[in-house]
Amino acid sequence: MKRRTLPTVAAFATAAALLLAACGGGDDSSTGSDEIAGAGQESEQPSKSAEPAAPQEDKPDGVDLSLPADMNLVFDWDKPEDKNEAAAMEDAANYLRAIYRGVDKRTANDAGIVTYAVDGGLRYAETQVNEWIKGGWTGTGTRRHYDATTRSTANGKSVEVAFCADTGKFYGKDVKTGEVQKSQPSLKDFNYYKIIMVEHPTGEGLWQASKVFVETEAKKCQ
Repeated sequence: MKRRTLPTVAAFATAAALLLAACGGGDDSSTGSDEIAGAGQESEQPSKSAEPAAPQEDKPDGVDLSLPADMNLVFDWDKPEDKNEAAAMEDAANYLRAIYRGVDKRTANDAGIVTYAVDGGLRYAETQVNEWIKGGWTGTGTRRHYDATTRSTANGKSVEVAFCADTGKFYGKDVKTGEVQKSQPSLKDFNYYKIIMVEHPTGEGLWQASKVFVETEAKKCQ
């Protein structure tokens, strides 16, 4: 695959139980060799900050990750110096964009999801999108992602991308009526993610989410 150079309100609470916006957990049932050792521990901070994360248009040719104007995913993090970790971080962001594009387009089979996810990461993405669809919701507002760290395996084939997410200004919107379901700010707005990214065997710099771990109500993200 060719790649360009580095790119709750009660009504909503039930549906949100499995959603990426407020998920109780990821695909943590398997512990394959690509899992980062000590994934339950804090990731180490990259030694030096560089340029901001790449914009969403930096992606494999033919994969559309565009989102509607009222669905804003903000990645407030710095790119690490390590080339593989930088690429993995960028594609972790693209993985999230792909999920929310799937939510908007009402399909878990969007090209972006297939491109940026594999194994547990793919199952996780499909579950999130399908729950939004089943509930009759789409998303609106701003999701902010910040305090990102990266950590590589010894062989460099897997990278853990960990970060906080603030969903306090991201809401469910009824697809049919357009009604936005808002809630009062709370600890439930803050989640901590660890996404295990693996290098695509034939892609040029493409990384895919293979596992997703989520800590909900993460005080460290407040």
